[in-house]
Amino acid sequence: MAETHPLFPSGEWEGFYLYPFDTHQHRMEIWFQFNDGIITGGGSDDVNDFIWRGTYDTAALQCAMVKYYPTHTVQYQGHADENGIWGMWTLPGATGGFHIWPKEEGENREDAVQAAETAKKPKVEKIGV
Repeated sequence: MAETHPLFPSGEWEGFYLYPFDTHQHRMEIWFQFNDGIITGGGSDDVNDFIWRGTYDTAALQCAMVKYYPTHTVQYQGHADENGIWGMWTLPGATGGFHIWPKEEGENREDAVQAAETAKKPKVEKIGV
């Protein structure tokens, strides 16, 4: 049965992953199918094309996925919120962060990146002005 939870919409997603000690965002273009706790999908990034397989939990808002490249696999653990899925990837000898989110219909990629960066910055309010 197709997932109806708003934080796990099937369709096109985008985002990035980070290498340790590097601030460059490595872009990912993704498509996902969320169905009865199972994640399937695929996509591409600056390494190669890949296939996704994994599981998700709408109560805990958690997911565990494996990204299958032709030459190796990468484990992903994430937490879903209104800004997408955030978490860590691991492979032998390395780990890093990632953030992915559903692609809006007609969305401009640069606008999405700016929105993601803004969402990560703490909000500062002036008191007693």
